[in-house]
Amino acid sequence: MTSTVTGTVEIAVPGPFDLAASAGFLEGFAPASRPDAAEEPGTLRLAFPLPGGWVHTGVRVRQRAPGSVEVSVVAGEADAAEAARHVARILSLDVDGSGFPAVGERDPVVGALQARYPGLRPVLFTSPYEAACWAIIGQRIRFTQAALFKQRIAERHGEKLDVDGRPLWSFPTPAQLLEMPAPSWLPEIKVDRLRVVAEAALTGVLDPDALRAADPADALEALRALPGVGAFSAQLILIRGAGHPDVFPTDERYLLEEMRRAYDRPAASTAELATIADAWAPYRSWAALLFRVDRTHHAKPDRPPATGQAA
Repeated sequence: MTSTVTGTVEIAVPGPFDLAASAGFLEGFAPASRPDAAEEPGTLRLAFPLPGGWVHTGVRVRQRAPGSVEVSVVAGEADAAEAARHVARILSLDVDGSGFPAVGERDPVVGALQARYPGLRPVLFTSPYEAACWAIIGQRIRFTQAALFKQRIAERHGEKLDVDGRPLWSFPTPAQLLEMPAPSWLPEIKVDRLRVVAEAALTGVLDPDALRAADPADALEALRALPGVGAFSAQLILIRGAGHPDVFPTDERYLLEEMRRAYDRPAASTAELATIADAWAPYRSWAALLFRVDRTHHAKPDRPPATGQAA
């Protein structure tokens, strides 16, 4: 079964990019619960509430050739250009990646990771709003449980879309989340904080463009003003929600541990690791992702609490 295409936009992609690598990453991305993401090589399907108008939208993304990605709206009534703009952010295609290989030339450790994961760019949450919801849901519980709770919220209060004959759940819009009855399996304080996040999304506090345009220190400070959002969660929202390409997540403990291992500097302080990461600019967020991905090959798959650190 093929969905009706209501609009298609082609995105030029400067620099290395492999959609299959993104799909493979998404299969193991706990917050998204998408074990089917890489079933069809060269194609990725997504469902999400489009920030701004918050219309539930289903898209098909295809990479027919290097340097170009095609985004088609196949569910919902979103404007194709606007949907493609957000898909570009979700897949980190709105950043010119042509300079990223030079990071690996400056830093052989990063270069080895680039060779190990060719064409992989950060795959983001569908919006800073969804990233903030994940941060709240995942506090002090295991990733698998947090992913189950997030999926349960999507299935009970979001919208099921037919995306090329495949059922995909779109996370609730902020308005739908505000109307959600408090689930018995979610602590009341988390429900209250999710409602604050929904209000923040509706008032523009979590607008991805505004967060990206702001000075990172200012953006992080504004995010930390939300109840339940600490330093780690604020970095998660800015980096993995808004898609800022050049923020070094100093509060991501597992990343720091992986860097100490990779550089054989077991006693390195956070400040010393941040200095190493300065050589990754202007792609510090991108390089950090490669360390996180590599860690999954030699770490336990389900670690105890630490909001979103599997993300």
